[in-house]
Order: sequence, then structure tokens, then C-alpha cells
Amino acid sequence: MRPGTSGLQLNEKLIFDHSDPGRKGYSLPKLDVPTGSLPAELVREEVSGFPEVSEVDVVRHFTRLSTWNYGVDSGFYPLGSCTMKYNPKINEKVARLDGFAGCHPYTSETLSQGALGLMYNLQEALAEISGFAAVTLQPAAGAHGELAGMLMIRAWHEAQGNKRTKVLIPDTAHGTNPATAALCGYEVVPIESKGAGVLTAETVAEFMDDDVAALMVTNPNTLGLFESDIKKICDIVHNGGGLVYCDGANLNALMGIARPGDMGIDVMHFNLHKTFSTPHGGGGPGSGPVGVSAALEPFRPAPVVVKQGDSYGLDYERPQSIGRLRSFYGNFGIMVRAYAYILSMGGKGLKRASQMAVLNANYIRARLEKVFDLPHKHRSLHEVVLSDKNLGGDCHTLDLAKRLIDYGFHPPTIYFPLVVKGAIMIEPTETESMEILDEFCDAMLAIAEEADKTPELLHDAPTLTRVKRLDETTAARQPCLCWLPEE
Repeated sequence: MRPGTSGLQLNEKLIFDHSDPGRKGYSLPKLDVPTGSLPAELVREEVSGFPEVSEVDVVRHFTRLSTWNYGVDSGFYPLGSCTMKYNPKINEKVARLDGFAGCHPYTSETLSQGALGLMYNLQEALAEISGFAAVTLQPAAGAHGELAGMLMIRAWHEAQGNKRTKVLIPDTAHGTNPATAALCGYEVVPIESKGAGVLTAETVAEFMDDDVAALMVTNPNTLGLFESDIKKICDIVHNGGGLVYCDGANLNALMGIARPGDMGIDVMHFNLHKTFSTPHGGGGPGSGPVGVSAALEPFRPAPVVVKQGDSYGLDYERPQSIGRLRSFYGNFGIMVRAYAYILSMGGKGLKRASQMAVLNANYIRARLEKVFDLPHKHRSLHEVVLSDKNLGGDCHTLDLAKRLIDYGFHPPTIYFPLVVKGAIMIEPTETESMEILDEFCDAMLAIAEEADKTPELLHDAPTLTRVKRLDETTAARQPCLCWLPEE
């Protein structure tokens, strides 16, 4: 079965190409009041080339474009290291309640008790799930949370009168980690996993010295493997006077099972749009709360939501705070969705979600590892990383990804992590059924067979889409960013 590869496909021109002079999408009644005029500076100039279209042109244009969108509501989205899980619609309903959706950020604390109470309870829930002493909700995205975490680490060192200069980052960490460390003024020191797929305590000990401010580690890492030496690694860094930052993007493999704070991690960001099922992609809004140990709590961004007896308020009096990172108090609507998800799942449900995410990933691994190359043999957690090493017919990862589109599936993450040549990174999450996983695996195995027998099918793919294979290199280097009307 190939989902989505047959039937009527609606093409669509640019809205400008629908334009016909004199055509309108509105009808206004005759003016029944005296005419007047506005000052010239308040009158907009005519827009050159602005499309003139009818109402039905507009409706059909945008409706057709909407059918081109692919998202988790359309089908399986197996992006590795991105946790594209289904977003329960109850979360959306709760976020649209009048009291939440209509709450203005300038509303006084006295009249915002419901919103502040939700934020406080979300902080406490995230702290319980992760094992940290405190949480800040202010960062607006995962990378923003990374920045907040590293700024708190820097502030802690400065408060100790200790100006350290280096941050250790293994090659299995997320790509944003070195960028964040550099942005905070640190020298990035890469650590090779040397083909092992995980970081060893001995390797970290070799790099640890008095200039190291922190180790940034992703756990589970980008290979989908648990850093089994993490407690020993944290002890080594702490004994050397440093701190440990954990990228929490892969928390979907751990929640309800293990807590990063209990492992010795000092600070970690959460991706609410990954682990806690809030909307993902499209440029936001996002939310990247950060959990911290007791030592880092005084450095949290201000203001902090606090509970005072039976009421809630905002604490601005934090002399060691790294300061405000976001206007107002963060992206509140995303927090509502995450809190709704946590309450609806409960502790047992969150643990079950992690267990099913790991089971699904290992099911895909079991079905594919006899045909596709599996670079690392350790037991996978929430995602599995294969490679194109065994593909025949001079076919490569990109060819496989394009051919998957013909089979009706969104391709997984490709060519990442960089430590695996020709990487194919698959994360099914807990929300996909066995039937969907089997359809996807059947497609992967069929494509592997095509690579051996009819490789031209892969080289020419995709063939069933509106637009065939694009010259992505030229598109990236010479993008066309504007529409110019014909002369």
C-alpha cells in the first residue's frame, strides 16, 4: 500500500497569475454619508501589480495551497532527533478557552491568578519529571533555552570569581550546542566518540582541566543511544570545577523512566514542541523551559513565577539573575498545551509514552537492520540511525529519501548525525501504530530491492509529485525571494 500516491492532485498558480483587471472579490453598498478626505501622509499609495481576483479565486487558491501542506495530522513524520509526535486536539481546545486565549500580558497579577497558577504548576511538573530543583518557562524555543542554560552556567562561574574559557562538546551532541557555547563567549572543544557511539568517562577525563566551564551533552544522543557513563562523566566534570549541560531534545525516551537531574546534570532545556506535544514547526511560537540544580537557581531569568500562600505572583527581585530573555513571561499558549498534555497523561501515561517510543524505534530497527547497514550495535532508544552503505545501484541516502515520497511517506532525517556517513535517522515516536510502522518498513525494504534491480527509479525520484527532483544546491545558493510582474 502506498498512502497518498494516487487520486486527484490539485496544482495551483501564483495568486498574481489569477489576476484579471477589474475583477473584484467584494461588493460594497453605495456611500450614504458625506465624502471626506484624509491627509496625504495617511493615504497608502497604490500597490503596483497587486492581484485583482474574485472571491472564489481567493478561496480556491488558498484551499488548494492548504492541501499541499504535510504535517503530523496528514501522516507519519519519522524525523529523527525531532520527535514529531501527534498533537492531541484536547490541548488545542484548552488553549482556546477564553480565560487563557484572551488573557492580556499587561493584566495585573491579581487578575491573572489562573494563568500564573498554571505556569507555576507547569514549572513544578517539569521539575518533578526531570529531577531538577527549579525551572524557568521564559525561553521561547529549545535553542533559546540552551542560551539561557549556558548564560546561567557562565554567571555561576563568574559569581565564583572563576573565569573559565572552554566548553567540551562530543560529536554526538546536537548541532546547536557548539553555536550556543560560542555565542556565550566560550571556546568550543570537540570530543570524538571514536566510533563507539557513546562518550566514555575516560575520554572526558582526558579533556578536563581548569579552563573547562562545562560539558554539553545530549542524552540520549543523536545516535539514539543512552550515554551509559553519564553519572561517572558528571562526577568527573564536577570534581574538576565544571558543570554539565544536557540537551533535552530527546527527553521523549526518558520521561517517567529516568530523570536527568538524578544523573548529576546541572541544567537542561525542555522542548515542549517535542516531548510535550505542542505544535511543531512553521517558525513558532515555541517554548524551551530550562531546569536547573539548586546551585543555579538564583541565576534564573527574571521574573520568576512564585506561590505566595494561596496566591501566585512574579518575583523580579533576583540580584543574581541573568536578566530577562523574553518579553513578558514566555509563550503562554504553548505552556497551556503542554500542561494539558501532562495532566491528561499523568505519571503512568508519560512513562508509557516513553516505553512505546523506544519499542517503536526498536521495532523499525528489527525489521530493517538485516537489509540496511546499522553502524552502531548498541540497543537503540527512541530513534535508530541506519546508513546507505548497503544500498546497491550507486544509490545513496538522498535517492532513498526522494523515492520514499513516491511511496507516500515523508522522508526521515538524512545525513545527520555527521558521525555516520550517509545517515538515515528514524524516530517513530509513541503515537504511530504497528500498521503504519509496517507500511513504512515495507516501503524502505521495497526501495532497497529497487536499488539492486532498478536503481534508475531511485535516481529519478520523486516521479509522482507535482514537482520532480529539484536542484537543491542552486536553490540554496541562488534563492528567488521575490515575484516580479511580467513587463
